[in-house]
Amino acid sequence: MSRVAYVNGQYVPYAQAGVHVEDRGFQFADGVYEVVAITDGGFVDLQGHLVRLERSLDELRIDRPMTRAALSVVLRETVRRNRVRNGSVYLQITRGAAKREFAFPAGIGPTVVAIARPLDWNKAAANAAKGVAAITQPDIRWGRCDIKTVGLLPAALAKQAAKEAGAYEAWLVDEKGFVTEGSSSNAWIVTKENVLVTRAPSTEILSGITRAAVLELAKREGLKVEFRAFSVTEAQAAKEAFVSSATSYVIPVVTLDGKPIGNGGPGVVASKLRSLYEAHAASHSTDWQAPFIAP
Repeated sequence: MSRVAYVNGQYVPYAQAGVHVEDRGFQFADGVYEVVAITDGGFVDLQGHLVRLERSLDELRIDRPMTRAALSVVLRETVRRNRVRNGSVYLQITRGAAKREFAFPAGIGPTVVAIARPLDWNKAAANAAKGVAAITQPDIRWGRCDIKTVGLLPAALAKQAAKEAGAYEAWLVDEKGFVTEGSSSNAWIVTKENVLVTRAPSTEILSGITRAAVLELAKREGLKVEFRAFSVTEAQAAKEAFVSSATSYVIPVVTLDGKPIGNGGPGVVASKLRSLYEAHAASHSTDWQAPFIAP
């Protein structure tokens, strides 16, 4: 199957897709992105992702390249041309290409890129069924983690450390010993009192769109939620732990730094929330928008 990418208004063969050598996303990480899941040909939580994208653009003072409706059309056409039924679509918008200077250049337009690729949802389901391992890493990211920028080197370093340790994810830990989030996911624990705990919205974390949907589903189930920091020690002593993200949904974490969490297997709460989110994703309710919680 041939692959097609969207680049600045054109759909081009993937192998020929490219942007200018002085694009500011390449030279300064001066850009933002979103990843939207696709199941059975439909988008999952699309509107929430587009709302967050607009916020990220506004925070960096990058011009919006087109309306939300027009971006939706671009994403749908990118998915259609790649014949992706189950997978994800990646959208990146940078400030554009200009002579390399730190200050924002005038008179340029944003660079817009979109690619779609298939994903094996069965692999995520298998991980959820058995649970995954996580390790901890120092959180060395910049001070505006609430903006979904393409500056992902600290996350990549943490993810590589997890890979080398044989773990699925790295949980980032601040200077006080509290977990902020995963390198590419939001972090949760379930206390022995069945209270869901996740970090409060702030500039220290990215408020996940999947996280927002899970919070809404938990609320409908009558589960109690606390927005607060939790330490590595508290996480290791918790009844359950899990991560959430657009391309993994809800995945139980059964060990942290080699120590088992709970009974060492997927817990009831995480498994229930995954089941609820799978049903939500399958509904393809792209107009439904979970409450996006910004700092």
